[in-house]
Amino acid sequence: MRADRLLTMLLMLQRRGKMTAEMLAQELAVSRRTVLRDVEALSLSGVPIYAEGGHGGGIALDEKYRTSLTGLQEAEVRSLFVTDNARLLGDVGLGAAAESSLHKLFAALPSLHQPSVDYIRQRIYIDPLWWWHETQALPFWEELQRAVYEDRCIEVQYEHRDGHLVERTLEPFSLVAKSSLWYVVARRDGHLRTYRVSRFHAVRVLERHFERPADFDLAHYWQEHVGEFAAGMAEYGFTLCVRASRLKFAQWLTPGRNAVLGEVEDGWLTVRFHLESKELAKMLVFGLGEQARVIEPEELREAVRTAAQAIVDAASI
Repeated sequence: MRADRLLTMLLMLQRRGKMTAEMLAQELAVSRRTVLRDVEALSLSGVPIYAEGGHGGGIALDEKYRTSLTGLQEAEVRSLFVTDNARLLGDVGLGAAAESSLHKLFAALPSLHQPSVDYIRQRIYIDPLWWWHETQALPFWEELQRAVYEDRCIEVQYEHRDGHLVERTLEPFSLVAKSSLWYVVARRDGHLRTYRVSRFHAVRVLERHFERPADFDLAHYWQEHVGEFAAGMAEYGFTLCVRASRLKFAQWLTPGRNAVLGEVEDGWLTVRFHLESKELAKMLVFGLGEQARVIEPEELREAVRTAAQAIVDAASI
């Protein structure tokens, strides 16, 4: 365990630079005294590590020092090669660079671990893309990337879920891919909001720059707000009576946005759904056909009845 901890400490200092003993102790889940003993052990073994006391002090490596990959464990090697984000990285112009970096990483691996790479790649594959991934270039993609990279404000025309177009001035912090859909995390009126890239109708990059908070962390923000964001997307709730034989189909169409409330009669279940709009709810009902009945709200039942009558009338012409 100590060897793993020493390597982890080296990699953390190499990536982050100077850190206090307290910070290292918290990250490594050990005491401050253990950290200082580890620093002494590394120094005695020839690693150029040093500690400075007083205000602004801490523990750091010589800036020219870089550890090799020989300390990687087999499970860590497998984790580096098990997934493929090439297509998503290609969206931001980094696909070729990602492939090249994997080749270089493989070449740098100790020969002991190289067979593990092909072994794991032939047994586990993680595809982060949704089944129907847009192959065409995203609208205004170059403008959005430029604004995000250069911290520039943008003027946009954006389409809400109800089809209403609005004009906004945004401070785009970041681009996020979620199941192959790209979003922009942007600040407006002092608050961070999330916008789907495919809903932009116009984007103009302004000369005006903005300043992002020094403590903003994209991964932390996204994980903290993803539940809230998903809840905001699924704002239309409704209840159906669904045949048990069609439950899996309905759940496949609405992953994570349904809950079985109970059995109402033989072969029929009461299921609560949350989707983005009444229109999507209506499409689900028509997809289930005679295998579903609307329990509530009344407006959805009436919308389904009206649409069904319109279909009958059109078919009889």
